[in-house]
Amino acid sequence: MEVVLTADETLMSNHHGKEFLGFGTSAPPNWLPEGLFRYLFFPRIKSVNGFPWQAPYGLRKIEAKLVDAGIDAGVVYPNDIANHGAKVLGIYVMDPFGWGPSSTTFAGIMKTGMPYNAKYFELLFKSKAYEKFKERGGKTIVGGPGVWQFKYNMEFASRYKIDCIYDGEAEKDVVELFEKALNGEELPRYVEKAPKDAPSLDEIPEIKKPSVNGLVEIGRGCPRGCHFCSVTLRPLRWYPYEKIEKELMVNRKHGVNGTILHAEDVMLYGSKSVIPSEEKVLKVNELAKKIMDTIAWSHASFAAIATKPKIIEKVAEIIIDEKQSWWGAEMGIETGSPELVKKAMPAKAKPFKPEEYPEIVKQAAGVMTDSNMVPACTLIVGLPEETDDDVIKTIELMDDLKDFKSLIVPLFFVPMGKLKDRDWFKEHEMNELHRELLIKCLRHDIKWAKIIANEYFQEKKSQLLLKPLYHLFIKIIEWQGKKKGVIEERKVFETPYTVGK
Repeated sequence: MEVVLTADETLMSNHHGKEFLGFGTSAPPNWLPEGLFRYLFFPRIKSVNGFPWQAPYGLRKIEAKLVDAGIDAGVVYPNDIANHGAKVLGIYVMDPFGWGPSSTTFAGIMKTGMPYNAKYFELLFKSKAYEKFKERGGKTIVGGPGVWQFKYNMEFASRYKIDCIYDGEAEKDVVELFEKALNGEELPRYVEKAPKDAPSLDEIPEIKKPSVNGLVEIGRGCPRGCHFCSVTLRPLRWYPYEKIEKELMVNRKHGVNGTILHAEDVMLYGSKSVIPSEEKVLKVNELAKKIMDTIAWSHASFAAIATKPKIIEKVAEIIIDEKQSWWGAEMGIETGSPELVKKAMPAKAKPFKPEEYPEIVKQAAGVMTDSNMVPACTLIVGLPEETDDDVIKTIELMDDLKDFKSLIVPLFFVPMGKLKDRDWFKEHEMNELHRELLIKCLRHDIKWAKIIANEYFQEKKSQLLLKPLYHLFIKIIEWQGKKKGVIEERKVFETPYTVGK
């Protein structure tokens, strides 16, 4: 091949077909032996004719774009990058130095070293395969959602002879960039594309080989405009049904029987505003369910669900059947403070007012619970201009959500989007209110993780043996939390939980 594409081993995994387990890769080495931890959270994707059966969606997009241009390109395992005679290597990154929100939060609390995603990213460059590739004069291009971290660590790029770092949606000019590399031309050191340079729908190809866990994009961009998020800077584009169907069929044809519909808010599919289109949301889910056995959503918003709750009820009727008893999505609560919503995420509550945001979250939580939708939610700790009163409001919201079947994960603020010039929130900046919030989140998550884990591994008989291992992991977290004083010894842990109590 002329071009090989890869990612570090934490990304070249489908996490046992459970996308949420991928968050485990942002944890540092801990109480579990590394081999067991890797088996639980990022086992290697199986091979088909020597190539990974599935690959990160971003790699599949670049692969498709290069192949359409007549370039012989393909995705390989990181230890195979020197085995195909390629002249150019493309590397996809998500959180290369462990500076993303979940990694910095884990590292700040656990204090046990470099997170696995950063460790395995550097191991890729230290490998004999990479050394051999560079000895032959190969060019290295790095891209993906995590490339912004290189701005703070260009020394790494120099040390490992990375030729070009590409920051932005690449479909518009990736072919020209790789052709320059193939022709031996000098590459720009750092390319940073403005949101206005984002590719149009016609410039974005359909994937040709299966993506990790059947993930399929249905759109890009977000109209919410949260100051801490980079995605909201990009233009909003929704894929037509035909484009989505082609990618679903690619995955199904290759034996992937489930999909993750990916957008920054699946509830807004086809909409030009923050008001969901019931017809379009139902149609895209019907399309996916017609082809796939199971469906999950990458992201959704509480405000959109609260705006048209009937959509969730009707989606549940489409998705829930003998092959699937629930579905999930990642959702950002971020705060329980209306004042912080006004300051940092002014459109977060739309079409409602920021003052109504806590009630919006509670209403949407009730709708999801009634419809067997189980989200993984995030809170942001340490946003610029955050006050003690803001943290208290979030703690109060956590109290109201105790019966909400969900995981709620607090994440330290990381400077991105319109706040990219601010500083990271660090563990030593936590006060007693932050600590109380984290304790409440941990109690909530231990309670519900035990229940969710029972359902998470029931779809396949081959995964039933995994369930006790994850229960053990939850028990270890609970034990360590008590031991380190992160959580307190209370009778609440000695009393069995009852759903809905």
